[in-house]
Amino acid sequence: MSQKPAIPKGTRDFLPSDVFKRNYIFDKIKSVFKLYGFAPIETPSFELSGTLLGKYGEEGDRLIFRILNSGEKMKKADVQALQEENLPRFANSLAEKALRYDLTVPFARFVVQHQNELSFPFKRYQIQPVWRADRPQHGRYQEFYQCDADVVGSDSLLYEIELVQIFDAVLTKLNLPGFTIKINNRKILSGIAEMSGESDRIVDITVAIDKLDKIGEEGVINELRNKSISEIAIEKIKPLFQLQGTNAERIQLMKILLKESEIGMKGIEELEFVLNAIHNLGLERGELEFDVTLARGLNYYTGAIFEVKAHDVKMGSICGGGRYDDLTGLFGLKGLSGVGISFGADRIYDVLNELNLFPADVTGGLSVLFVNFGEKEVTKCLELAAELRKSGIDCEIYPSTAKLQKQMKYANDRGVKYTILLGENELASQTVILKDMISGIQTQVSFTDLIGNIK
Repeated sequence: MSQKPAIPKGTRDFLPSDVFKRNYIFDKIKSVFKLYGFAPIETPSFELSGTLLGKYGEEGDRLIFRILNSGEKMKKADVQALQEENLPRFANSLAEKALRYDLTVPFARFVVQHQNELSFPFKRYQIQPVWRADRPQHGRYQEFYQCDADVVGSDSLLYEIELVQIFDAVLTKLNLPGFTIKINNRKILSGIAEMSGESDRIVDITVAIDKLDKIGEEGVINELRNKSISEIAIEKIKPLFQLQGTNAERIQLMKILLKESEIGMKGIEELEFVLNAIHNLGLERGELEFDVTLARGLNYYTGAIFEVKAHDVKMGSICGGGRYDDLTGLFGLKGLSGVGISFGADRIYDVLNELNLFPADVTGGLSVLFVNFGEKEVTKCLELAAELRKSGIDCEIYPSTAKLQKQMKYANDRGVKYTILLGENELASQTVILKDMISGIQTQVSFTDLIGNIK
């Protein structure tokens, strides 16, 4: 018995109608990226393992898909590491390459490798798939697309302002009725760690805080305890979970809390600059909110951090990003600050589907189908079809002289806008019957007027 075909969990097939919808999302995102001066690049789907490992923290490293060595390279496996039960070292010896986890680290590698060919600040956008060995669930996939925009080579906060505007412009173009752009600053989180007496535990603290919306306050506190964060520190962190008021009121409370922390006050200064600028400029639909519990679990963020959530739908963040002051330093190019954001196209797709926000015509049905009445008629249909295509009108001819009912069913299934009926009588009079498949109205049109009538 043949095995029933299947795909791996966490992946999806996309039918033509789905791909039309996804391209609609990509096109809207690209159009805004271009408006703000970003240029496209692409990088390989897999990188050397050493490029990726160690850049995302312990949790991120566990989610990287590794590619098993093949052929003679398998003989280089570190068997001694296996005997010593050093599984990470053994795994590294089996896999020299890995699928990319995100687009940012490969971008940093790209910048270092091509630094002499780029002009700085360098603004790039990139729309490609990434892979994570995460547990599949609603809105979380093992293969998904990211749509990134990054600026590298400047520490100007003008780019943070620009990226907030890009979030707002893209999601407004996609007709999302409401969404919140959450913003924080990693320096503020460093100040909190310093204030709590746990400066050297900033990663453990931020990883725990970042899970607040998933596991709740008690869950975060338990995780902090499991990480051996002191009870004194936990008591100092707990009030942050209940921070209320407007952005300005929250800023003032944090100024009081972090007044003794130089790095914390620097983070507040940077954050306040962005908040004030956006307040003066305004946003079309988005709401910008200072959320001190926003941490984002990636180790490379050093300044502003962003996350976007859609209203009226149960879904995690649909966008994110932040500033990374020395990511390229990991590859030998020091002092090159960068900031970037990412749109989660797959989650946005799910949100637009759930809220029924895709335009009715986005599925891009076929414009014209020629009905097949026989060899003599099809010869003329081929000529007319060639003329339509030269004029930019997509069309096709039904491949056989099947019953008219069957051909019309095919037209309906394909979402055809017009069918063209060209029989023996029409051939003699050099006309066609042009049928509007939505209204059902049929019009007799001459060969010469056909293109004009369709357009």
